[in-house]
Amino acid sequence: MRGSARSRACGSSLELGLALEGDAISDLGLLTQACAIGQAAAAIFAAAARGNTREDIRLADRHLAAWLAGGPSAPDWPGIEALAGARAHPGRHGAIMLPWKAALDALPTPAPAR
Repeated sequence: MRGSARSRACGSSLELGLALEGDAISDLGLLTQACAIGQAAAAIFAAAARGNTREDIRLADRHLAAWLAGGPSAPDWPGIEALAGARAHPGRHGAIMLPWKAALDALPTPAPAR
């Protein structure tokens, strides 16, 4: 499965390929064309992505966006605190969000319950 994301603010982009085992990410590959903060976010994402499901990624994406917007607590994602300094720079938030957005683009949306 493949997904991509682009930051409107800075033009950074990320392409991502995922392999799944059941519903969980089992392997991934990234191609980043991003600033240093975007590359750091991609590395942090990749280091902890295995074993996560679409729902895990969706929740992390939501919490990450809230944290970047000034929320009190960082999302439960290993290593994310390394990006704390970028919270004060809204122009970099799009680059930080790239891996989670690309993963959501790649992962299948569950079929509606009948």
